[in-house]
Amino acid sequence: MNIVETERLVLRPWSDGDAEALFKYASDPDIGLSAGWPPHTSVENSREIIRTVFSAPEVYAVVLKSTGEPVGSCGIMFSNSLHYEDMNDKEAEIGYWIGKPYWGQGLIPEAVRALLSRSFNDLKLSAVWCGYYDDNHKSRRVCEKCGFRYHHTNEDVVSPLGDKRTEHLCLMTRRDYADMDRSGS
Repeated sequence: MNIVETERLVLRPWSDGDAEALFKYASDPDIGLSAGWPPHTSVENSREIIRTVFSAPEVYAVVLKSTGEPVGSCGIMFSNSLHYEDMNDKEAEIGYWIGKPYWGQGLIPEAVRALLSRSFNDLKLSAVWCGYYDDNHKSRRVCEKCGFRYHHTNEDVVSPLGDKRTEHLCLMTRRDYADMDRSGS
């Protein structure tokens, strides 16, 4: 897996040694519940997530250059994952979260923009999806800041927590990305 650098971040693979930092942020109910996953219950639970969910290709720890600490996660998920069943093999979804102390600093939009570049320039994808649940206003703002366009809404989607939610899906095509790149957005 590649390492992706931005001005303030290093996006790199997760390792077992990141379990304590992951637990520190992912145990906060405000993080996981809004994204549809349960808060982590222990360092060992976080280590297991690193070994399973976060071991997928293109899933990155969001690491602050200033401290070397992983404070969130960002990844490119492909159509063979549990996400959007109507994605084709030249499309993917970007998902993300960041620890509460880092909300509002523009770190996740910075990470998402880097993964959009990777998606279109390196992986040669034709489109990238991004979704958020109805009440997750921070995720919606990331989509807007990064140039995704609203595509459609699904009602009564069963989240990983087992509850039913309204999910809004946004899309960026290769052409959208090229146009944004040319305009300097």
